[in-house]
Amino acid sequence: MSNQPVFESDADVIVVAAVQSADGPTLLADPALHFVAGQLSALGMTGARDELVRIAAPLGSNPTVRSIAVIGLGRETSTNSLRYAAGSAVRQLTGLRTVAFAVPVTTEAEVEAVLEGAALGGYCYTQYRHSSREDTKVPAQAVSVHTAVAAPAAVARAEASAEAVRLVKDLVNMPPLDLYPESLAGHAAEAAADLPIDVTVWDEAQLVAEGFGGIAGVGQGSTRPPRLVKLSYSPEGAAKHLALVGKGITFDTGGLSLKPPASMVGMKYDMTGAATVLAVTIAAARLALPVRITAWMCIAENMPSGSAIRPNDVLRMRGGRTVEVLNTDAEGRLVLADGLVAAGEENPDAIIDVATLTGASVVALGNRYFGAMGDDALVRSVITASSTVAEDAWQMPFPDELRATLNSDVADIANAKIGST
Repeated sequence: MSNQPVFESDADVIVVAAVQSADGPTLLADPALHFVAGQLSALGMTGARDELVRIAAPLGSNPTVRSIAVIGLGRETSTNSLRYAAGSAVRQLTGLRTVAFAVPVTTEAEVEAVLEGAALGGYCYTQYRHSSREDTKVPAQAVSVHTAVAAPAAVARAEASAEAVRLVKDLVNMPPLDLYPESLAGHAAEAAADLPIDVTVWDEAQLVAEGFGGIAGVGQGSTRPPRLVKLSYSPEGAAKHLALVGKGITFDTGGLSLKPPASMVGMKYDMTGAATVLAVTIAAARLALPVRITAWMCIAENMPSGSAIRPNDVLRMRGGRTVEVLNTDAEGRLVLADGLVAAGEENPDAIIDVATLTGASVVALGNRYFGAMGDDALVRSVITASSTVAEDAWQMPFPDELRATLNSDVADIANAKIGST
């Protein structure tokens, strides 16, 4: 953040915004940049979301400022549109060293939105590039917001949020050759090392000995055995206890119920739930949030082999309930079952599980919304919170009659209804 005049900035590009309306775009910028308004229509800009144009900085301005970029906000000015626009601008302005925002922000929430959006838009992943790395244009690594608002807490929150998302994306992008149950558990311990978070890891022998039959069963087909990671953040004076359970399938072939080749591409993403609960716990600890959080990372690699579980095998979950496996590609619910039971044993105020559980959700809701189901009051609370930061959610039905479709002839429950997901 900077309170200096915008033209004293040494940034490569100064970013302002434009709002879309029926009468044409309206400039939203520091008063020193009023001359930009007259150029918007000539440049064909409408102010629509993701629309970005660049113009040369005027003669007489700081010679280190080479250009001004105008990013579209869409039809409204809000914290959500500011966050989105800042991210879009930084994502599009690649190959630069520094970017400065000169969009008028008058509240701490608006400052945080611009900072967070810019930090999120600045993400890139180049760890596995070699010959193409030098030619890869990456987003600016230094971003400043020019404002008279003093909001150090907003900076801290934006940093914690962006760091959490970066951690998830880095883990999700990592190839499954290098990210497997043991290494993911190691990354979790490393990420929490300097924070007030206690880390406990169960290996394959401990999982079997302590009755985590779902995680152990799904992972037994791989040469790289499963893990369960518990992260405990327990600040003094915490009035509430939230449990988070994350699906951590580091690669999902479908097991013996093998996926088609095209459907297997991208299955390194199947550990996103575990990465998310890890990142949330770390962000909470960094911000010293006054809530106890226990995260459970249920980690396995679902592979076909002579030791893999078969359709019709019966697994005994943590707590004793038995599950007949009818589809080994419905493995996420098996590892989550262990985590959910273990989380419930501590009697938290709420349990939220996060999972890339089924492509049916994408069919129903597309790629912008996530489906939420469970206790109505808790689901409403989650959806209300998510809407404030433009993380769109939709409540899915959870009717009682679905339970009968999972009856088993030999066990307490089946993990799938044949013919459905």
